[in-house]
Amino acid sequence: MIGRGIAPMAVRPYRPIAQHTFRGRRPGRFRHPLEDRMATTRTAHTVWEGELLKGSGTVTFDSSGIGSQPVSWPSRAEQANGKTSPEELIAAAHSSCFSMALSHGLTGAGTPPTRLETKADVTFQPGEGITGIHLWVRGEVPGLDEAGFAAAAEDAKKNCPVSQALAGTTITLSAELA
Repeated sequence: MIGRGIAPMAVRPYRPIAQHTFRGRRPGRFRHPLEDRMATTRTAHTVWEGELLKGSGTVTFDSSGIGSQPVSWPSRAEQANGKTSPEELIAAAHSSCFSMALSHGLTGAGTPPTRLETKADVTFQPGEGITGIHLWVRGEVPGLDEAGFAAAAEDAKKNCPVSQALAGTTITLSAELA
């Protein structure tokens, strides 16, 4: 047991929703199946050396341990040349989060996807900042028509935690079935 008597997730037994304690909530209220999970924090760090225009840095993915990537102003404002940028990292976060949100929504509606392919374009304008994000998704979803898929994709765009974190930015979407 850890803390207030809650077992770690690795050893915590699965209990169907009907057996969960509602902690003061009305019985019969819909409970998201992941509602009792503990919050997670992911960490990355950057070491930057030199001035903005001539300097460079290294972004290290601490939580996953997948390595480090070089970053520089030219890789952000001009050509990537084998280096990443904050915008590319945002694009990776957004495309993966959106895909998970869409998969969850489709599955919850009884039409689980076979495959989702999502691309995020994050536009950066020096002097202005991030001016927009466009999500492109193509899905294979048996039993779902184009209108249903587009509606599910719009809902995922609205409810994806990364979309919510980026609420100050215009986010557009193109969705189609394969």
